[in-house]
Order: sequence, then C-alpha cells, then structure tokens
Amino acid sequence: MKPSHELFRLIKSLSKSEKRFFKLMSSLQSGEKNYIKLFDSIEKQNEYNEDAIKHQFREETFIKHLPSEKNHLYKLILKSLRSFYSENSVSAILAEHIQSIEILYNKALYSECSKLVIKAKKTAESHERFYYLFELMKWEKMLLEEEFQSGKFDRDLNKLIKAEQWVIKRLRNLAEYQILYSKINYVFRQGGYVRNEQEWEIVNEIQSHELIKGKNTALSKRAAATCYYVKGLCAITNNDVEDSFENFSKVVHIFEENPNLIQDIPKQYIKSLGNLFYYYIGNDDYEKLFELIEKMRALKTKLGFNRIDIEIRIFISTTYFEMLAYERRGEYEKALGMISPLKSKLQEFGDKVTKEDEIVFGHIIANIYFGAKQYREALRQLNVVLNDNENNLRQDIYSFSKLFNLIIHYEIGNYDLLDYLIKSTERYFNKRSKVLKYGYEFEASFISYFKKLSKALKQGSRTCQIFKDMKEELAILLRKRNERVALEYFDYLTWIDAQIESTPYGELKKLYYNSSLGK
Repeated sequence: MKPSHELFRLIKSLSKSEKRFFKLMSSLQSGEKNYIKLFDSIEKQNEYNEDAIKHQFREETFIKHLPSEKNHLYKLILKSLRSFYSENSVSAILAEHIQSIEILYNKALYSECSKLVIKAKKTAESHERFYYLFELMKWEKMLLEEEFQSGKFDRDLNKLIKAEQWVIKRLRNLAEYQILYSKINYVFRQGGYVRNEQEWEIVNEIQSHELIKGKNTALSKRAAATCYYVKGLCAITNNDVEDSFENFSKVVHIFEENPNLIQDIPKQYIKSLGNLFYYYIGNDDYEKLFELIEKMRALKTKLGFNRIDIEIRIFISTTYFEMLAYERRGEYEKALGMISPLKSKLQEFGDKVTKEDEIVFGHIIANIYFGAKQYREALRQLNVVLNDNENNLRQDIYSFSKLFNLIIHYEIGNYDLLDYLIKSTERYFNKRSKVLKYGYEFEASFISYFKKLSKALKQGSRTCQIFKDMKEELAILLRKRNERVALEYFDYLTWIDAQIESTPYGELKKLYYNSSLGK
C-alpha cells in the first residue's frame, strides 16, 4: 500500500508560531512522547520518505505500529491548531460555547447554561451564523422546558418558535443563493466567457431566477453579498464589464459596511475586490487598478487575513493583474521581471496553487514572452498550457491557446509545421462545434486566413494583402459580443497590423497605448 502523505503535508503547512504552540502543548504532557520524535523526523524531510523513517527508528517499539502513530500525531496537530485559532475563529468560539452549554446542561446548572446561551446567541446573530443560531435555539427550548417543570411560565414559547422560524427562513434563503453561486461558478470555471447556447441557457436561467431578478429577496447581509456576487459573475461570463463592476462594487460595499463579514469570510471579500480588476483593465484605468492592487496587498497585515489560503489568493490576484497591465501597455521589460519571482513563489506554495491558476499564469507568461520577441520561450510556455490541461477546466484558455500556437509558429518561421497545425486546430474546433452546437465564427475565419498564409508562403507569394483582408474580416466579427471575447486572450488586430507594417508586435502595442494617452 502506498504511504499516505497527509501527515507530511499537514506538518509542512505549519507556520513557526503553529509549530511552537504544538511543542508547547506537548510539553505539558508527561512521559515519553514518540509522536514528537515522529514529528521532528518528518519536519526535516523535503519529500516524504516513510522507508527512511522506518530505518531511523528501527530500534524503537512504536515503529511497529507506524500507521496508528501517524494517525495519533495527525489528530494531535489538528487539536493544537483548533486551540491556536480558537480566539480568532467565530465558528470555533460558537462551537466551544455550544459544547460548554451541553456540559452545563448535563450538570443541571441551568442558570449558568442560560447565560451562556444568551451570550452565544448575540455572537451568532451579529455574525449571521444561522446554523449555530438554530442550534442555540434548540438549547433555549430545552431550558424553557426545565423552567416550565420548575413552575416558571414567564417566558413566551410562541415567541421562541417564531424566532426559530425566522432563522430557518434565512438559512434556507442563504442556501438557495449558494446553490445559484455554485451553478454560475461552474460555468465560469469550465469555459470562462459564455459563447454557446448551452451556456447561455444556464446563465439566463440563473439571471431569471426570482432570487436574482427580484427586489429585496435576500434576507441577510450574507445572502445579499452572495446575490450581487452571482450577478457579477453572470456579467463577467457575458463580458459585460460595466454590470460586473456595479455588482461587485455592491458586494465590496456590503463587506466594508459589515466588518464581521470580512472577518468571517475574508476569501470572498478578496475575490470580490479581485473581480473589480476586470473593469479597470477593460477601461484602461491603470491608476485605479494599481491603487486596488496595493489595497489588496495591504490586507495581509490585517486581522483574519494571516492565513496561507488568503496569502495565496492575494498573491495570485494581484500578481496576475499587474502582469496583465504591463502586457496590455506593452511594458514587457517590467512584465519579464516578474516572471522569475512568480515562479519561485508558486514553487514555494506547491500543490496549494490550483490547476486553474497554473493555466491562467501559463497563458499570460506566454503572451509576455511573445511581446518581448522571445518566441521560443513563449512556445515552451504555451505548450505547458496545451499539454497539461484538465478536460473540463478553462476550455476558453485552451481553445484560444490553439490559435496563439499558430501565431507563435508563424513568427518562429516553422512554416513546414503550419499545415499540420492548421489541420489539427481546425479538427479541434469542428469537433467542439458539433458537441456544443455552436459555430465559432472568429476561430473559423482566423483559421481560413492562416490556410491562405500557409499556401502563400509555400508559393513564395506576398502576404500583405492577406493580412489586410484578414484584419477587415476579423474586425467586423469582433464587434459581436460573443466574438469580441477573443481579444481578452490575445491582441489579434495589433499583431496583424504588426505584420502589415513590418513592426515588432510588442513595440507596436506600446506605441498604440502611448498614442491613446496622447504621448
């Protein structure tokens, strides 16, 4: 049986403070502690090697039942982490209160139990933790029953029942919004922008849902934030940056007006801020973009944001959009300077970085190398995206990478390969069109012109007129909402201009940006 790496990954995820706390907790126990020996041994390893551990402790008795020792250590570390974060997590505080309430109740200390229920309810209400509130009301009813048996009838049972129904209603309301969020998130993670009928139907169904299109349908601040978040994601999939910005701005406003929400679900706050980047990029408002990047990076020092998952999300979002900004402005030297530190940081995060993040970064890095005229590096990076892609993850990036692949080979001068690559790419889109029952007009036009380019190159003919015709046709297609999303992945029109004017793509991109500023 293959050794489990779960304990190794948990130990390697611990911060210095968490390790120190674990050792302190362990020191309070008397006697020999084999689990500390095991902990220290695993901590020193760069990769998990169970054979090395067995060899190291071959004279020890505990090594004969290593699986149970590993399981014991795993549980102790988690117990230590629960204690370490018990004062910072509202869930941990409420769970601890409920456990204490149960203990007090079982000891018939009803007065003390009732005081703790009241205290815990205030916390649950202020943080909109309806599940815990529902559980606390269960204890409240049990305490009320004890009061009745003692002859105390000064409390109203109907009032408590109505309050319980109020909580149940909000629990159900929030759950329904979270289901809608899961649906639109699935569409975006699978294909990015909506371009075919199947995806349109899913998005339209969500947008038409009474909880989304209706007024005052959210029964809590948390539900309202989720509602606007769903609307914002729908707008992104429709490539409607204005509507997206409006809705995510409302989400951010709800969070910032309710600090408890930020403390409870900081990652959703981070994602909401991150989604505002799309608007600033789409409107070339780089001043606001960099202001927001700095605002997000500054959050790392605030309470509730000192978690590895938050650190990763802040780094991923801010780094990607900073690189994208430099790429859009043709500032390739600045963008190139970010690649090496980025790769080092991603390596440091290891498997905590998602496959989607790897794909997204792979594509932007390929764009940067291309703009810097490092075509072979661009090809090498793009091949990572093309060869290491999940079947159903971000098919939008994978599809447009197919077209980008043709462009890079053209720039390198791999003309002998073009025919094969064009046919392969055309087969891919034909197959995809049949499955999704959607005709990719932009892609079809692009491929048809590459066929003409390939033929002209074989015959030694001039290609300038082909590029001029290509630009005219693609420019018309890119006016359509479902086709203009192509420009989110590569600046095709500027590349065509670069071929017509015999100017490097990166230089022309920078020139166009400076011209837009009146420089």
